Amino acid sequence: MKKKNTWVWIVVTLAIIGGLIAFLVVEGNKPGKYDDFAQCITDSGAKFYGAWWCPHCAAQKALFGKSVKKLPYVECQTQDSKQTKECDDVGISAYPTWIFADGTKETGEHTFAQLSEKTNCPAPTN
Repeated sequence: MKKKNTWVWIVVTLAIIGGLIAFLVVEGNKPGKYDDFAQCITDSGAKFYGAWWCPHCAAQKALFGKSVKKLPYVECQTQDSKQTKECDDVGISAYPTWIFADGTKETGEHTFAQLSEKTNCPAPTN
């Protein structure tokens, strides 16, 4: 009887884990709320330069939620906190920095309205 109960628990546990994995895969493949806006920013020629340790960069990314994967993000810092050549070449000295297609460079977090103005991408209405 004890062996039978153990097998039942193993099967139930595996079914729950399998269900959770399936749920996460399905949810992970759904489009983000701001995918179109983020893609438009990318298509506009803008670039978002940041560092993995930067709290303002993290806040800027968080604004986009799941749609962050569509942003034109460039990581400027290696794990040992050295700036990459790509970021040195364009003169990045603060994070986050946005460089827009018209050549303007702006530092700091930007709202959807500010990004819309600089990229001509329609800002989402939450």
